[in-house]
Amino acid sequence: QVQLVESGGGLVQAGESLRLSCAASRSISSMNIMDWYRQAPGKQREWVAFINYSGSTAYADSVKGRFTISRDNAKNTVYLQMSSLKPEDTAVYYCKADWGGFSNWGQGTQVTVSS
Repeated sequence: QVQLVESGGGLVQAGESLRLSCAASRSISSMNIMDWYRQAPGKQREWVAFINYSGSTAYADSVKGRFTISRDNAKNTVYLQMSSLKPEDTAVYYCKADWGGFSNWGQGTQVTVSS
């Protein structure tokens, strides 16, 4: 098992930036995929971005060009750099790890973007 703890959320104005962190309880170098998801009030959880073990990344169309996912294996941490934030980015952001047929989620961090 791996425990995941997200941090870095907060209240910002539209156009500003935030960097989310997802700290893992053990090495992430063996994780096949690390994802970020988000869930807005009254909506289903949606996938935002992933990074795999080799560093390849992919993004949802809604965040492409504004968000960047990265990983620091030495710190067992995955980041989500969010720029040009919009009110529609308001959500609880969750980190997810996938390895060897298993997966686990963090508890989430709230991001609120005011207009």
